Amino acid sequence: MQSAKTETRQNTMPSKAPKRKKCKVCRGSFEPRHSQHIVCSVECLGAYMEKRKNAKEAKLAKLDRQQHRERKEKLKTLADYKREAQAAVNAYVRLRDAHLGCVSCDKPATWQGQWHASHFRSVGSAPHLRFDLRNIHKACSVCNNWLSGNLLHYRPKLVDRIGLEAVEALEADQEPRHYSVDDLKAIAKEYRAKTRELKRKLDESTGLQ
Repeated sequence: MQSAKTETRQNTMPSKAPKRKKCKVCRGSFEPRHSQHIVCSVECLGAYMEKRKNAKEAKLAKLDRQQHRERKEKLKTLADYKREAQAAVNAYVRLRDAHLGCVSCDKPATWQGQWHASHFRSVGSAPHLRFDLRNIHKACSVCNNWLSGNLLHYRPKLVDRIGLEAVEALEADQEPRHYSVDDLKAIAKEYRAKTRELKRKLDESTGLQ
C-alpha cells in the first residue's frame, strides 16, 4: 500500500525543465522541445538548412576539382612536367634578381616592361643546364625574345655576376642530366617553396608584414 502511494507521488511530481541550448545560427539561448532541437526559430531553421546545403555543395565542388586534377595529372607527359619545373625555377630566378636590371642590356630594375628568366646556354643547345641557376638570370623581354638572349652582352655581365671561372665552367659543362617525372615534380616543389620563402623574407625586409 505504501509503495503504491509512493509511486503515485512520484508520478505526480513535476518533470525537470529541459536544459537550455544555444541556437546553432543566431547563438541565442532557447528551450529545446526535444534532444534534436538545435535552432530557436523557423527563420534560424531556414538559415541552418541553407548553410548545410551550401556546405554540401562546396564539398562536392572540392571533390570534383580534386578528381579533375587527378585526371589531368594522369594525362601529363614528361614534357608537361618539364614545363612546370622550368616555370617554378624561372619564377624563383625573377624574384631572386628582382633588384637587378637586365643581364643582357642596360635596362634598370625599374623598367616597366616584361621580365623573363633568360638562359645563357639555351635549353635547346644545352638541355642539361635548363635548371642550373648559374645559367639563368633575369632579362628583359626584348633581349630574351627578340635578340635570342643578346649573348654578346650577356656574357660579360654574367662574368661580373658569377665570375669568369664559373662562366667558363658553365661553358665547358657537357655532362648530361636525365630527369624522371619524380625528379621534375621534386624540382617544381622545391623552387615553389624557395620562391615563397624568398618572398616572405623580402616582404619582411621592406616592412610589408
